[in-house]
Amino acid sequence: MYVLLAFSITACAIVLAKLYQFLRCGLRRVAFVDEVMADLTRGDQEAALQRLAREHNPVARVMEAAIRCGTDRRMTVRDIEAEVSRVGTAHIRSLESWLRALSAIAHLSPLLGLLGTVTGMINAFMRLQEAGSRVDPAVLSGGIWEALLTTAFGLTIAIPAMAAFYLLEGEIDRLRAAMKDAAIRVLIHLGKSPESISTRDELRLEDEPHGI
Repeated sequence: MYVLLAFSITACAIVLAKLYQFLRCGLRRVAFVDEVMADLTRGDQEAALQRLAREHNPVARVMEAAIRCGTDRRMTVRDIEAEVSRVGTAHIRSLESWLRALSAIAHLSPLLGLLGTVTGMINAFMRLQEAGSRVDPAVLSGGIWEALLTTAFGLTIAIPAMAAFYLLEGEIDRLRAAMKDAAIRVLIHLGKSPESISTRDELRLEDEPHGI
């Protein structure tokens, strides 16, 4: 029970810390993406970078990296993709920190509760054996319900912890998709995405006269 109590406190601390981190980053506030793309369409990259600098959302950091790398003529498409991926991965890992511990708590709590129940049942039947013929049903029933408390406590910890884990993981998956979408939009606009370059090469080859 003391171990489960420590698990419950740790799980609550992780959930509160991650909620604060997510709210501080403003993961759901992505309206600035269209505004940045409008600045890029007008050719005002400085305004786009200034707008991104005011945002705390990791999508803004990915877009900022895409703009700076996409306008650097020394970088190839492969280099740009690697740098944008590095920036996005660093922010995703920061958001995913401690989620594995939360998942471990959610999976281990029922097992610890079951272990407590099994050991409690063993102790109850040992007392029943020691009583011999003077069996008191109250002793057996009291030992059983005390043993079942650990399973109930373990499930009480595991269910909210697992729900919080999937909720937070879903937010990260949504952010990952938003990062990819924003980066692709910027690179296509700058003509530095693999799709746009391959399309331009195909068009150029079609326009060139065929040799004999």
